[in-house]
Amino acid sequence: MSAFDDALALMRDLRTRCEWDAAQTHQSLRPYLVEEAHETDDALRSGDDRALREELGDLLLQVLFHGVIAEERGAFTAHDIAAGMVAKMKARHPHLYAGGEKQAWETMKAAKAPRTSVADGLPVELPALHRAHRLQDRAGGMGFDWPDVHGPAAKVREELDEVEAELAATPARGEPDGAPVYDAQHARLEAELGDLLFAVVNLCRKAGVHAALALERANGKFVGRLDRVSALAQARGIALQGQTLEQLDELWNAVKADEPR
Repeated sequence: MSAFDDALALMRDLRTRCEWDAAQTHQSLRPYLVEEAHETDDALRSGDDRALREELGDLLLQVLFHGVIAEERGAFTAHDIAAGMVAKMKARHPHLYAGGEKQAWETMKAAKAPRTSVADGLPVELPALHRAHRLQDRAGGMGFDWPDVHGPAAKVREELDEVEAELAATPARGEPDGAPVYDAQHARLEAELGDLLFAVVNLCRKAGVHAALALERANGKFVGRLDRVSALAQARGIALQGQTLEQLDELWNAVKADEPR
């Protein structure tokens, strides 16, 4: 707590003696909070503990900054934030701190503060994959969930069949410049593909995998393979442009075969 109080005292001092810090408001700090969260995520992704420690400090700075501004307004203090977090975490674990029974968090949360919508409280800017995961979590807390992965897997196959049926009925079309045609047919296809993506997210969730992290890993794998394909083509004196799909597949499979299993 000494380090926490020292950091809090520093933040209060900056608010009185630094022109820039004194001018900030909750609203003006919003972009910095988002930026620091992304930088912390980058440090986590890199596995660099030194960078992670630094970025977590920058993130804590944002929390303290908002806490001090709220304190100045007479709304709450940084210690109130910490106390609220402690109270919430104890309430989330009644089997550990209150002699109660273990319960699903979404079920407890829904009972404590009934929602008018399953989306109540979810940030507007939450990325779509993460939002889908959280919506499904909440639906699960209401009882709308499969007991295991078999139901979601079957749903993915069902949605894929519907996408293929829509593709057969409304094949992809484009303007002369290659831009897609946005009409009723396109809207139906977009809806079916959206259902398929949503079903895949639910399969990931039931398998204990976060879809956003799975896609991030797949993106990294794809970039790595494609870069190695380009390097292999260059080493063989081959220009990728103008190659047939079969020739490109041969390069792709050669790169894939060299990957550790």
